[in-house]
Amino acid sequence: MESSLRDFEKSFIRRTLVSPQWLSGGDSVFWYKRETGLGKFQFITVNCEKGTRTPAFDHARLAHELGKRTKEQIDPCSLPFWWINLDDNATWVRFQYNGQTWQYTRDRGLEQWQGHFDEGNFDLGCEEVASPWSRQQATVILTNQSAERIEYYWIGNEGVPRLCGGVHPGESKAVNSYLGHRWRLTEPVSGKSVVCELKDLHSTAFIDEIPLGLTLRWEWDQKTKDSVRAGTESVPGTFSELFLQEFNVWGRYSSNGTEKQITYDGVEDNAFKDIYLSHSGNHAVAFQCKPPANSLAFLINSSPEDQFPPKLIREHYLRAGDNMEHMRPRLLDLAKDKEIFVDNELFQSAYALTHIGWSEDSQKYRFIFNERGHQHLKLLEIDTGGIVSTLVQEHSETFVDYNQKLYYKLLASTNELLWASERDGWNHLYLFNLDDGILKNQVTKGAWVMRSVEHIDEANRRIWFKGLGMVREQDPYYAHLACVAFDGSGLRIITKGDGTHTWKWGPNRRFIVDTWSRVDCIPRSSVREAVTGREAVSLQSDALNPALERTWVRPERFTAFGRDAKTKIYGIIIRPNNFDESQRYPIIEHIYAGPQGFCTPKAFKDLSRLRRVADQGYIVVCADGMGTNWRSKAFHDFCYKDLKDGGFADRIAWIRAAAKSRPWMDLTRVGCYGSSAGGQNAAAAVIHHSDFYKAASSMAGCHDNRMGQLLWNEMWMGYPVDGSYEECSNITHAQRLGGALMLVVGGLDNNVDPATTLRFADALVKADKDFDMVFVPGGTHYVDEMPFVMRKQDAFFRKHLQEC
Repeated sequence: MESSLRDFEKSFIRRTLVSPQWLSGGDSVFWYKRETGLGKFQFITVNCEKGTRTPAFDHARLAHELGKRTKEQIDPCSLPFWWINLDDNATWVRFQYNGQTWQYTRDRGLEQWQGHFDEGNFDLGCEEVASPWSRQQATVILTNQSAERIEYYWIGNEGVPRLCGGVHPGESKAVNSYLGHRWRLTEPVSGKSVVCELKDLHSTAFIDEIPLGLTLRWEWDQKTKDSVRAGTESVPGTFSELFLQEFNVWGRYSSNGTEKQITYDGVEDNAFKDIYLSHSGNHAVAFQCKPPANSLAFLINSSPEDQFPPKLIREHYLRAGDNMEHMRPRLLDLAKDKEIFVDNELFQSAYALTHIGWSEDSQKYRFIFNERGHQHLKLLEIDTGGIVSTLVQEHSETFVDYNQKLYYKLLASTNELLWASERDGWNHLYLFNLDDGILKNQVTKGAWVMRSVEHIDEANRRIWFKGLGMVREQDPYYAHLACVAFDGSGLRIITKGDGTHTWKWGPNRRFIVDTWSRVDCIPRSSVREAVTGREAVSLQSDALNPALERTWVRPERFTAFGRDAKTKIYGIIIRPNNFDESQRYPIIEHIYAGPQGFCTPKAFKDLSRLRRVADQGYIVVCADGMGTNWRSKAFHDFCYKDLKDGGFADRIAWIRAAAKSRPWMDLTRVGCYGSSAGGQNAAAAVIHHSDFYKAASSMAGCHDNRMGQLLWNEMWMGYPVDGSYEECSNITHAQRLGGALMLVVGGLDNNVDPATTLRFADALVKADKDFDMVFVPGGTHYVDEMPFVMRKQDAFFRKHLQEC
C-alpha cells in the first residue's frame, strides 16, 4: 500500500504540474503539457486575454494522419514528440518526429514543413569541474518545476560533489554559495542531472525535465551593480584594470598597458584577495585578508575504491569559536598613487564584510558589516577621504538573522535603499534615503512575515513579494504573492486560495501561473493578473474520484496552543493506512527544530517516508515549536543560546492536545526520530523529557555545538563560545538519559563531524547507560535515507514502543 500511495501522490503532482511555454513576441498565450495518466499527456493552449484553456490541436486527428504518413501506430494520448510551436490563435502546430519537421492545421491537415522550427531555449548545463576559489557571495533560488524531488550537490574546490539538500516538486529553496561555483542538480529516481555555474549575485534557476534530461531556465535580479574589474572607464594617466599578483594589488595603465605594483605589504598570510575599482577609475577598495584557523575534521574511509588499506580524509572544518578569516578594506587613491587611511572602529570583529559597490558618482564605497555573534549588522560607506559612515544598522539582544533574512536593494535612480529588518518584531521591508541613511518609511507592516522580494517596478514604485501568514484565518506558514507601493500604500494579496502558493511569472510580468495546495488538498492552478490578482483562466482543479478518496488517508492538519497557552502551534497527523479507530497506537514524532527554517510540510507532496513509518502501526506527527523560523522574532528567539529547548514544551503540549480528542493516540508510548539538528533534538528528547518520550532514534546529530560548523552553530548559539554551549550539549547531560536511544552515524559525514556522536557515545558508556549504536562506515550525512538504517530504526521502535 505504501508504494501505491506514493505513486498516487506523485501522479497527482505530475498531473497538476503546469510548466508554461509562452509564445515568443507576446505575453498572454502559452502552452503546456498536462499528464493525464502514466505515460499519457495532452498539449493545452491557454489564452490569458480571452480567458480560454483548450486542447492545442485535435490530438486524435493528428495522431491518425501521422500514423498514415509513417505507417506506425500512433497513440493520440501519448504522441511521439514533446515540444511544439504554435501561433497565437493555435491555427497551426509544428513538431519534429523521425528527423522531419511537420505542420498540422485544421484546414490542410498534416504536411511536412521546410521552414524554421524553434527548438526552445534550454540550458542543459555545463561541465562538472571543481568550483574555483571565490570570495564573492552569491545566492541562487532553486525552483523545482519537475515532477520528482531534486537533490543538489556542491562541486567542491577539489572537484568532489557534496550532497547539500533537496527540493520537492513545486517548491523553491535559496542556496547560499559563491560566484563561479558549480552545482549538480540530480533527480535520484531517473539519475538525470544537470550542472550549473553561478554567474550572478542573485539568480533563480527553474529546473524542468525534458526527454534530453534536466534543463534550466534562469532569471537574474542583481541587488547592486557589480564593479569588480569590469566596465570601468578608461581615463588617460589612470589604471584601466587592477589585478592581483604576488599577494598584492597591481595596476595596468590605460594609456600604454604597462603594469605597476600599487601595494607592497601583502604577504602569503595577509594577502590582498578582492579589488573593487570605482567607475571613474580614480579610486579602488582592496580587501586584505588574514586566513582562518587551519581547523580540520578527520574522517576514515575504511573501504576506499582505489586502495585496500583505509584512507584518512582531512576536511577543512571551522568549528564554533575558531579564528575566522580577518578582512580589512584598504582605500587606494590611484590618481595620486597613495593609500588613504580608513579607521576600522565601525567594523571590528567581523563575521563577514559583504561587498555592495561604488556609488554612481564614484565618491562612496559601500559594504555590509556583520559583527561576529550576529548581534550587529550595518550598511557602511567609505568616502574618498577615508571617512566611514553608518547608513543603516540593526541590533538585537539575541541575533540578527543574517543567513536567512538579509535583503537589500540599492535604487540608483533615486538613491534609495530597500532593506529587510525585524526591528518591529516581524520581518518587513523598509525604505531609506541613501544620501543620509534616514528612514523614509516602512514599506510592509503587520503581524506576518515578508519572506522574499519577487520583483521591483522602480518606474511605478511598486514591489511584489512573498508573504507568510498574510491571511489571518490561514496557517501562518502559507505563502502568498502580494504587492505594495514603496510608501506602504495599496497592499494587495495577488494569490487566492486557502493553501500555500507557488507561482511562475509570464513575460513582462503581466500574468502569473499560480498553484496552491495543502498537505490535505491536491494542487490547483490558475492564471492571475499580476497587478490586480484577478483570475484570468482556471487551469486545473482535479478532484479525487471516490475510489481514491477511500484509499488515500489524508494527513490531518491540527492546531493547538503551545507552552504559553496563547501561541498557536501548527502540525500534521498521519494515520496508518489500515487505521482502526478502536485501536490505540504508539505515537512517533518526526522532529527537526533547526532554527533556520520550519519542518512541517505545508504543500501537497509525496509523504511516503512519513507514511512508511505510520503504516507499521504508528501515529506519525510533525509540528514546529517555538525557536523555529518564519514566525515572529519573539517566536524565533526561543532558540537563542538554548538549542536544547528544541520547542519541546510546545511539541508536548500540541501532542497532548491532539490525543485529548483522539483516544487512539497512546500517550504512554511516544517516540521520536530526527537527523542532523533533528538528531540532536531526538537525543535531547530522551535526556530532558524522558517522562514523555520513551524512545528516540538520533541520526547524524550534532550533540555538542562546540564541535559543529561555525557558520550554523554561532548563528544561534552566539559568540564567543560560553557556558551555554556546554549547557546545551547532549554530552554534558549523558547521565540523564532516561529513555531508549539509538545513535546512528556515518563514518564519512563531512557536514556534522562523526566525532560528536562518538564522543556522546563515550559519555553514555562512562555514565553506564544502555543505548543502541549503528555505525555505517561509508555513510554520509544523509545516512537516514539508507534502507539498512531504516530497517534498524523499524526494529528499534518495534522493540521499545510495540513489544514493550
